[in-house]
Parts: sequence; structure tokens; C-alpha cells
Amino acid sequence: MAAGARGGRVGMALLGGLIALLFFLPLWWALAGALRSEQETFRTLSPVSLWTLIPGRPTLGNFASLIHGGFGRAMLNSAVVTAATLVVGLAICSTAAFGLAVLRFPGRTTVFAVMVVSFLIPFDAIAIPLSALFRDFELQNTYLGLVLPGVGNGFAVFLLRGFFLGVPKELAEAAHVDGLGWWGIFWRIYLPLSKPAMVGAGLILFVFQWQAYLWPLLIAPSPAMKVAPVAIAQLSGERGADFGAIFAGAVLTALVPLLVLLFFQRYFTQSLSGSGTKG
Repeated sequence: MAAGARGGRVGMALLGGLIALLFFLPLWWALAGALRSEQETFRTLSPVSLWTLIPGRPTLGNFASLIHGGFGRAMLNSAVVTAATLVVGLAICSTAAFGLAVLRFPGRTTVFAVMVVSFLIPFDAIAIPLSALFRDFELQNTYLGLVLPGVGNGFAVFLLRGFFLGVPKELAEAAHVDGLGWWGIFWRIYLPLSKPAMVGAGLILFVFQWQAYLWPLLIAPSPAMKVAPVAIAQLSGERGADFGAIFAGAVLTALVPLLVLLFFQRYFTQSLSGSGTKG
């Protein structure tokens, strides 16, 4: 029986490794393409061989030309916009989740239902009319215009609310008896207990803003305000495409969220496992 269980674990580990390899191969191929010269980018694709994934003469020329071509500014814009969205978004989403989970007020269930429906609607469906509204408020080509749509994330509120519902109510009642107000209860009791949920919500906000393409394209057409996904897309035009630079840009933009997710994955798993315990 023990041998069978051990064999089952080994089989599951091998299956997991195979699936991980399949997901890793596209990223490795992009890295190999970024380290090749433009002439060699697709030369090894037919027939497919080991050299398809291993560059024959590795070069950092694509990365150098990309950075000198202004991509560094686009990466900086993405970092600034994402960091601002993360800080402001966590403040807004955590307070909203606390109100929906702990406070009792008329229409609370309706507000929660509307919020759930809101994050089921694709953002692309409202991006064009929303961009027209932002232009009317003169928010075009500003960091504020890039940040605002990302700070109120319905899924992050949903995640935090589920976690707050799992906090024992006796803690808040005891704090009330000691004379602590709702803000003090939120700040001193709920936030210290919600580290995994805050990390999970932060990752949602981070990934949503870091990979955003359509909204920055609509609201920030100025070259000085370009973000990384828009800068990568503009490497391909009517006169052709610099595939080596595109691969290099894809690797750089994928590396940042990959490192963040690897570092915080334990907290993200805890936030998901603890968010649906109560409704």
C-alpha cells in the first residue's frame, strides 16, 4: 500500500514537471529568439530541432538596441503606473471589502452583487467610452489617467471580503468594548491578520496593470507616456517587424511579473484558499 502511494506521488510529480515544462518552453523560445540576430530568428524553426531552443551565437544586441531605443522609458512608465495602482488600489479595495464584510447597512447585498457583476464585464467593452470621458476631464497623457481605472478592482474586493468574513467577529466586538472605532478595528485587527489576502489582491492589481495594453493605447498616445506592452507592439509596423527586439521586450516584460509571482506565490495560494470559506 505504501509502495503504491509512493508510486502515485512520483507519477504526479512527473506529470506536474511535464506540464511545467510545456508552459516554460514558450518563454525559453522567446529568450532564445532574443539572444539571436534578426537573420537567425526563424532559421531554426524548420525542421524543429534542439537548435530551435538553443541560440548558436548568443548576442545581447537586441536588448541593447531595445533599451537605447526608448524601451527603458516605457518600462519605467509601467513600473510607476503599476506601483501607484498597487498602493492606491489596495487602500481602496481593502476598505471597500471591510465595509462589505463587517459593516451592516441597507443595500449591502445589492452593492456586493453589483460589484460581482462589474468584474465579470470585460474592461475592453467599456474602454472606448471611458477614454472619451477621461479626455473630457483632460486626463489624456497623464499618469492619473493611466492609474485610475485599475484602482477599483472588483475581483480584489471579492477576494478580500471573503477573507475578512473568516475573521472571528468576537475580535471586533471585544475591540468595541475597549472603545475602538471601526477605523481602529480595521487598521489594528483586520489588516494585520490579512497579509496573505492583501498579497493576493496586490498580485491581481499588479498583473492587471502591468499587462494592460488597450487602455494605455487609448489614453496615453504620447511617446513619453508609452508603457511597455504598447512599446513592444509598436516595434512591428508597415515596414516590417524587428522580431529580435520584440522577443527581447517580451522577455523583459514577462520577467518582472514572473519574479514577483514566484516570490509571493505562497501568500497568493493562502489568500485563495481562505477567501471562499464564507459567503
